[in-house]
Amino acid sequence: MKVSPRGVGLLVLAALPLSSAMAQTPDAKPFLSPVFTDHLVLQRDRQDPVWGWAAPGTKVTVSINGKSASGTADADGKWIAKLPALTAGGPYDLTVTGPSTTTLHDILIGDVWICSGQSNMEFGMGMLANPAPEVAAANYPNVRIFTTAKSTAFTPQDLTTGHWEAVTPESIATQGTWSGFSAVGYFFGRELNQKLNIPIGLIQTSWGGTIAEAWTSEGSVAKLPDFKDKLEIVRAQRTTTSSVNIGQQWLDWYAANDPGAKANWSDPALDASSWKTMTLPAAWETVGDADLTSFDGIVWFRKEFTLPAGAEANDLKLYLGAVDDLDTTWINGVQVGASNDFGIERIYTIPKSALRAGANVITVRAMDTGGGGGLYNGANPMHLEIPGGDAVSLAVPWHYKIGAANAQMKPFPQNLNGNPNVVTVLYNGMIQPLVPYGVKGAIWYQGESNADRAYQYRSVLPAMIGDWRKQWGEGDFPFYIVQLANFQAVANQPGDHPWAELREAQTMTAKNIKNSGQALAIDIGDNPDIHPKDKQDVGRRLALTALAKTYGQKIEYSGPEYKSYKVEGSKVRVTFDHLGGGLLVSTTTPLSDYLTRTGNFVPTADPSPTAAVKGFALAGADKKWYWADAVIDGSTVVLSSPSVPAPIAVRYAWAENPVTNLYNKAGLPAVPFRTDDWPGLTISAK
Repeated sequence: MKVSPRGVGLLVLAALPLSSAMAQTPDAKPFLSPVFTDHLVLQRDRQDPVWGWAAPGTKVTVSINGKSASGTADADGKWIAKLPALTAGGPYDLTVTGPSTTTLHDILIGDVWICSGQSNMEFGMGMLANPAPEVAAANYPNVRIFTTAKSTAFTPQDLTTGHWEAVTPESIATQGTWSGFSAVGYFFGRELNQKLNIPIGLIQTSWGGTIAEAWTSEGSVAKLPDFKDKLEIVRAQRTTTSSVNIGQQWLDWYAANDPGAKANWSDPALDASSWKTMTLPAAWETVGDADLTSFDGIVWFRKEFTLPAGAEANDLKLYLGAVDDLDTTWINGVQVGASNDFGIERIYTIPKSALRAGANVITVRAMDTGGGGGLYNGANPMHLEIPGGDAVSLAVPWHYKIGAANAQMKPFPQNLNGNPNVVTVLYNGMIQPLVPYGVKGAIWYQGESNADRAYQYRSVLPAMIGDWRKQWGEGDFPFYIVQLANFQAVANQPGDHPWAELREAQTMTAKNIKNSGQALAIDIGDNPDIHPKDKQDVGRRLALTALAKTYGQKIEYSGPEYKSYKVEGSKVRVTFDHLGGGLLVSTTTPLSDYLTRTGNFVPTADPSPTAAVKGFALAGADKKWYWADAVIDGSTVVLSSPSVPAPIAVRYAWAENPVTNLYNKAGLPAVPFRTDDWPGLTISAK
């Protein structure tokens, strides 16, 4: 899994699953922007912009439910009409009249939310641990979804592609690029729809493994000194006319760095009997091989499979599972696929020309740049699909051999064109085309790709939020953040951790930026998977935050949040806000009963009055951290440690994967915090 993605973000292998920035000329632009389609949701209770393009000076009128507005195309051909404020309801027809007439059908008026971020927002419904019941139950005609195409651009773009659909089992399982529409977005929108009884529109615009500064416009990035050089590179890229053969660069890189490429390990005649075996799907860190316990780099996998008689006469479909991070895949020495989209399910077509009757050999080269690596199950088990016949399972032992570790390799080839981890390019390609569509607010699940520069994130995330609000021109609309889930190995001793510092930056943003908030996932993670499957509770917790802070409902929306501490001799007493009816020690976590429970997670309270609270650490003047003994005392937690007779600082859940069990009676986990301001690991990281 991608922990430090700055290398992977520069990879371009073969055909990437993204749309390139469209060539924009006034006469090529559509009469009506493509963000307006049948089944859309318009934002209630405020003017709704509708726009498109026509000959300069052309008057265009937009009408819906007896209300109308007009606009005139400017010198560039763009017209915009702002409908009067509309109340929740529908369905209606929306008619646009100008040089031609277009009518859209089944239009609802409600609240529209942007759903953005990296892979944990992109994570589709089909990737849930048990997707079938949730997908089958997804019949919400008043919840509408729209997914923007993945696109990078060096300049702001006007157009995207996508279409609005009502939520059905079919639409929720297919819309988007990673096994369906965003699960976090859907569960958030479903909860709002049920609690508010108004139509909800969800616009998903997300891309796995991406950095926050890529989602920020040039004007705002230019105000961040750390990105001056990176922005200059983007500006220079706009004017270059040189063509870079990045595919050939990658072939040359593998030839120079990968022993498997040098020795042609994809050759079907290769004797791989001396290779070790591994049962796939699996993260290679979990298989018990000491050489792979913390390995980042290239691992080759091979397997022989037998086709049923006559199957070789057909093109077949290969379901390889989700690969972390990159793969190149061969059948009988013929390359049939390659991708750099980490954690995304690979589905490749095998041409019949690559197949043989009977025995065949599949070879997969996987490369991981940080965290867990390997071939994981996707929505479909690993198999070959045989037209008219039984599938050939591949989820069995494979031979494998280590190629080379990242530390032994030269830097990866770099190319900005099509690279999503470049400042401004995702704002230009995936946010600007949505502006100024009427929205209620935004939800954001991102930060993993900025964790190695967590201190810097304190300024990057607020800058991006302010940037979006400025671009939309709708004031300080709500912006709600998912705090990073627990991930990776549990630390034996307390100390400094980049992910803890990133969570701190998220909490600071949620508290200090107007109309912002956060939903925790600190108890939802699933080591070693950077994509925790429990998206239901993430979506619900986001919805609780919105229901309380945006919609004014008198509900608890946060777990216990640090308020103050007091040293009492050798002990420390910590006081919290958001008690939610009282503190409790839970004997369960969302992961512990995720596959067996129905509905929302409810912590099971430990009945012992001296139940140990996990996750606290204390330090004295020497700044050395030790685990604390902690117990609940009324509405406070009292800490002590025999190793810290004179404590001066407290931390809670300060690790990549902290072990925690403190909740309030509203069922929400305590917010990670620290009382010190000692420099962390990322304070100088740029």
